[in-house]
Amino acid sequence: MVSGAVAPLTSNPPARVRNLIQGLTSEETQEQSLDVLCKNRLAYDNLAVLLWNSFGTMSVLLKIITSAYRPLLSDGLTERAVTQVCNAITLFQCVASHPNTPFIRATMPVYLYPFLNTMSNERSYECLRITSLGVIGSLAKVEDPEVIEYLLSTQIFPSCLRCMELGKTLSRTVSTFIIYRILLSEKGLKYCFVLAEQYLSVSQCLGKLVENLGDDDVENLPHLLKNIIGCYLRLSENERTRPQLLSYVPWKLLYHKYANIVRSDPEALADLRKLVCNLRTSKSCTTHCTDEPPTSSNSPGPTIP
Repeated sequence: MVSGAVAPLTSNPPARVRNLIQGLTSEETQEQSLDVLCKNRLAYDNLAVLLWNSFGTMSVLLKIITSAYRPLLSDGLTERAVTQVCNAITLFQCVASHPNTPFIRATMPVYLYPFLNTMSNERSYECLRITSLGVIGSLAKVEDPEVIEYLLSTQIFPSCLRCMELGKTLSRTVSTFIIYRILLSEKGLKYCFVLAEQYLSVSQCLGKLVENLGDDDVENLPHLLKNIIGCYLRLSENERTRPQLLSYVPWKLLYHKYANIVRSDPEALADLRKLVCNLRTSKSCTTHCTDEPPTSSNSPGPTIP
């Protein structure tokens, strides 16, 4: 993943792994090899390095991925094709996650843009969207300034904002996580405040995300809330724009219902309390907060117990 690193060759990989990787280059065995490698990718040591160093393998994966571009535009994707493309992207993620593959230097994430920028919520499009986000998420998860700089120099940031608006709960969770990881860096936070339009885009996108929160995905909702709170907290650390942020944070986020959801996560709950404190500070509130959302612009926000 680190751009300056060179993936070392792995000596004597298991014969089964070698055969599966070689099977990717044959149309007769490609689909089965792809499926087996994806399902067992965590069990194979140094699979990422083997994939990267095996002659022609990355080209094969790229061919599978790019083969979906035209059908993507014409709604001509079959379920079988979607499965193959998602499997190829999953192996992409395996390579991207490894610290010794020059995934970024090779600008491999650009091949995922078409899947991140789709406007449909149909199941096949959502599968491609969430699998592609998984690759970017694995990059953003590592605290590497070079990765953040790369993400900011591409269309990843606006693409993730689009996914936050259009995707289902899991896609929204991962895309919000990516934005949060970017904002955690000073460069990422500065990027957000360079232009008023960028700051407004992030604030408004987060606001819409909160307003559309539902209870239909209990498993992912706590993670989504944690990422939303984290994004707002980072934005609230800019004292100059903190008063404006107050008007973009929906009070719905501060309801006890959502505080109770993140209560099992001490870090998320602490971030929520700090966010409330920052927002109150922006209005120079000195009175004790009530347990209900404000009824006017001059009312203090709720306390998170």
